[in-house]
Amino acid sequence: MSYKAVLFDLDGTVMNTIEDLQDSVNFSLSHFGMPGISLEDTMRFLGNGARRLIEQAVPEGTGNELLEEVFTYYVNYYQAHCMIKTAPYEGIIDLMKRLADAGKRQVIISNKPDGATKEIAERFFSGLTDFVIGEKAGLRRKPWPDMVDAAVERLCLPKEECVLIGDSEVDIATGKNASVDCISVLWGFRDRKTLEDAGASVFAATPAELGDLIIGK
Repeated sequence: MSYKAVLFDLDGTVMNTIEDLQDSVNFSLSHFGMPGISLEDTMRFLGNGARRLIEQAVPEGTGNELLEEVFTYYVNYYQAHCMIKTAPYEGIIDLMKRLADAGKRQVIISNKPDGATKEIAERFFSGLTDFVIGEKAGLRRKPWPDMVDAAVERLCLPKEECVLIGDSEVDIATGKNASVDCISVLWGFRDRKTLEDAGASVFAATPAELGDLIIGK
C-alpha cells in the first residue's frame, strides 16, 4: 500500500543518539557516585522513555527519592548535551527528502522528552517534518497508542493511510495497540531476531529500501 503519512520513531530509527545518551546517563550517575553503564546496556535499556532508562541504569536497591534526583538531573543534563555526537543515520535525510518529494507527510514521535525531541528535529529535519511529538504530561508514552492517535488526529488521515517506522519491540507493540502498520528497520538498537520475536513481519535493511516499501519502486 502507498501510505500518505510516515510516523518515525527517533532514537535508533532516524537518529543515532546512543553515544550522547550513554554519556549523559553516565555523567548523571557519576554525579551521584554511581557506576556507569556500557554502550550495550544503554541500547538494551532504551525504548520505554527516560525514566525507565534511569530506573534500569541506577544500582539495584536505589531508593525512590534518590532515583527521582538522578532522573531530574539526567533530563536537564541531556537536554543541554543531546547534540554533541548525535547525527542522522546515513541515508535518512535523502529518504526524508524523497518522501517529501512524493507528497508524504512526515512526523516524529518519540519516548524521548519532548524538549530534546523537538530540539533534535529542528536542527536536523527542519522543513521535512509536519510536527514532532515527544514524551510529555498528559500523553502516555509508547507502547500506549496515545502518541500515534494524537499524530493521526492532527494529520486528519485514516489510520490505514499511516505507517509507523521503528527499530524496537516497543514500536511493534505501539503499532499493534494503535492499529497502524509498522515497518521495522534493521540499522537501529535491536537485531532482527529480537524484532521477529516481538512480532515484526516487515523489515527494511536500508533507508533506500524503506523508501521503496513506503512509496513503491
